[in-house]
Amino acid sequence: MSNMEKHLFNLKFAAKELNRNAKKCDKEEKVEKAKIKKAIQKGNTEVARIHAENAIRQKNQAINFLRMSARVDAVAARVQTAVTMGKVTKSMAGVVKSMDATLKSMNLEKISALMDKFEQQFETLDVQTAQMEDTMSNTTTLTTPQNQVDLLLQEMADEAGLDLNMELPQGQTGSVGTSVV
Repeated sequence: MSNMEKHLFNLKFAAKELNRNAKKCDKEEKVEKAKIKKAIQKGNTEVARIHAENAIRQKNQAINFLRMSARVDAVAARVQTAVTMGKVTKSMAGVVKSMDATLKSMNLEKISALMDKFEQQFETLDVQTAQMEDTMSNTTTLTTPQNQVDLLLQEMADEAGLDLNMELPQGQTGSVGTSVV
């Protein structure tokens, strides 16, 4: 914690203390007003006058405490701004140093060559992936007999009461079977 941050903490603490004192004076003022009423009810105007002076003094003191608290809060806000700006400035200095080091170590020719190589490898990967997918597709087609697939499709169509027109493996179009009722 820096010296400025310690001062900031102390300022905020002082402002809270002043607010507490203002509230305490407000309560004392109310107590004095209650004493004024009691003294007037008893017919003791001299005592009522003393309590009235005390109530006014407490009220003025509460206002003064609030005024001081507001001023201390304003100073604390300025100190907070200064502390924050100091931290931001320090961070920006670190970023500038890091950027300088990064820019010095960057070789545009190497980066360009690296990007070209990456692009080439990516295209090769695309070709290999397409070949692998094609091979997998052919393998799964070969392991499942086509005539069994056609029979199952026909059975399902028959159950649904539909005619099924499919392309035959030779490329001719026609009806594989007809539904029997």
